[in-house]
Amino acid sequence: MDVQRDFCPRGALAVEGGDEIIPALNRVIATCEQLGIPVYYTRDWHPPNHVSFKARGGPWPPHCIQGTPGAEFHPGLRIPVDAIVISKGDDPDAEAYSAFQGTDLETRLKEVEVDTVIIGGLTTDYCVKESTIDARQAGFEVEILEDCTRAVNAKPADGKEALVAIRNAGAKLTTASRTIKELVSTQQ
Repeated sequence: MDVQRDFCPRGALAVEGGDEIIPALNRVIATCEQLGIPVYYTRDWHPPNHVSFKARGGPWPPHCIQGTPGAEFHPGLRIPVDAIVISKGDDPDAEAYSAFQGTDLETRLKEVEVDTVIIGGLTTDYCVKESTIDARQAGFEVEILEDCTRAVNAKPADGKEALVAIRNAGAKLTTASRTIKELVSTQQ
């Protein structure tokens, strides 16, 4: 989820340690590829005048603007040739933290009979949390790769509070290593 240059160190809305999640996330992605499990990539894909930007009264500096280097996925992130990319936040007048808001992600997942969504990426306290809540409301089981997420922490406790909200929504907190073991064991 949203492992984009602008959310990583030196980005327009850098998340501390945002790039540190990439090696573990890449191991999960590689395992999914090997097992034929679909992998979806979400990205903020904002127009230059997005409502979330400070110039329009929003809380954030301009970030992940469509077609700019900051909107690109981090170069270290493993992206298969057949990657499915879900763009969100592309309506200039609507905030969209959740990957399910204003996209066809729910339909796509249900078409291929996905019942469990495994989420890793940025940021725990916004897009990961909101996507988890929406996925649960849509009837999906959700697992959060806790070692593959980082919080922006606009307020110091935001990340910890987001994990509480994620658990309260009925999602399971796990790690990349545990998830890989579970995926491999269910395919044998």
